[in-house]
Amino acid sequence: MVIYLPGQSVDEGPILDELTPREIVRELDKYVIGQPDAKRAVAIALRNRLRRQKLPPEMAEDVMPKNILMIGPTGVGKTEIARRLAKLANSPFMKVEASKFTEVGYVGRDVESMIRDLVDIAIDMIREEKLDEIGDRAEAAAESRLLDLLVPPAPENAEGDNAKTREKIRERLRDGKLDERMVEVDVKDRAPTFEIASNVNLDEMGINIKDMLPAMFGSRGSKKRNMRVADAMDYLVQEEEQKLIDMDQVTRIALERVESSGIIFLDEIDKIAGREGGHGPDVSREGVQRDILPIVEGTTVNTRHGFVRTDHILFIAAGAFHVSKPSDLIPELQGRFPIRVELKSLSVEDFVRILKEPKNALAKQYVALMDTEGLKLTLTDDALEEVAKFAAQVNESSENIGARRLHTIMEKLLEEISFEGPDMRKKTIKVDAAYVRKQLADIVKDQDLSRYIL
Repeated sequence: MVIYLPGQSVDEGPILDELTPREIVRELDKYVIGQPDAKRAVAIALRNRLRRQKLPPEMAEDVMPKNILMIGPTGVGKTEIARRLAKLANSPFMKVEASKFTEVGYVGRDVESMIRDLVDIAIDMIREEKLDEIGDRAEAAAESRLLDLLVPPAPENAEGDNAKTREKIRERLRDGKLDERMVEVDVKDRAPTFEIASNVNLDEMGINIKDMLPAMFGSRGSKKRNMRVADAMDYLVQEEEQKLIDMDQVTRIALERVESSGIIFLDEIDKIAGREGGHGPDVSREGVQRDILPIVEGTTVNTRHGFVRTDHILFIAAGAFHVSKPSDLIPELQGRFPIRVELKSLSVEDFVRILKEPKNALAKQYVALMDTEGLKLTLTDDALEEVAKFAAQVNESSENIGARRLHTIMEKLLEEISFEGPDMRKKTIKVDAAYVRKQLADIVKDQDLSRYIL
């Protein structure tokens, strides 16, 4: 099952160190329906990482992650399982399509770019964590600077009165009573921006343009700008945050976290499977596999932030393997994915559960969306069962796209309500099985219509 819910957090869940494989599966069950074998495999892989961290360093160095190959049709939950696992582990996670990479020597993305992108994601993660830690200090410092602008320092003989005035202004500032007032703030000039057109990867050359620019153009000056107090507060908080965060430390922690707990999800790996047949001008698929091999085996990648060893990054590969099969991958790459998991196609019962059970399930999303218009939408159980049956029927008669079919069915089902909703006088709407059949039956029966609309 696949439900994309960016921004959903599992922070309120239990501490990762306390999660047994069974509890990890239970956490994944909140978002992904079915596929117990795949959940067990990723839960064991995650638990083994925790076990490895408790080993003596000399032994931990030799314990390699057991990479996973997920085999199953589209829309059954391959990506969602990996994505939820990364959030649960608070690990740097990146999803890449293997088909986007080209063999060395061709114009396109080289395979090492996935490690460089993972490092950038990790740096953003650590920076956000540090911002949470120093947020209060940054706000206090920004507030103090803003008060200096609103209440200029008084002469020594009037310090007592000035302190009282300052506290009164501080209270009004915190209550938001001064938000519309204008203040003059020193704003730093932005550094000039450049666009470099080149086939050479600057990361490979070890060049960091951002570090070079200040040296070329000198330090940035500042200019005075009038802005609202509320905007000035936001700007000063950002400035204080930049002062308080040690980016060298952030980068160092990020590199360590990538090396020890990074997860890369290699999707569409079946698209690069297949031995060379000597037909056509396509970029060598086997060549891409050979380029990916050292990354998965363990190598050192040069990024602009430093060198990264990929020995202990967990790789989860996935593919439908409709045309090709796992044995079509080169033997060396097959050997680097020792855990094979087959994900099953979803049944009508699975579709019903997907619509109702997960946190922020599809039915709950539509109810919440209509609620913003003041409409009380009710989807009865028999209506959801009917939707699930229609989804399974269309998947059988045309392409099987798994749980993604539910999105197209639900959109078509609620199209009229979504369009007319804001203008409806009746603010309570009940969708039952009869309404579902009325909206969808003709389209599902007509093969040509269902092929283009659903």
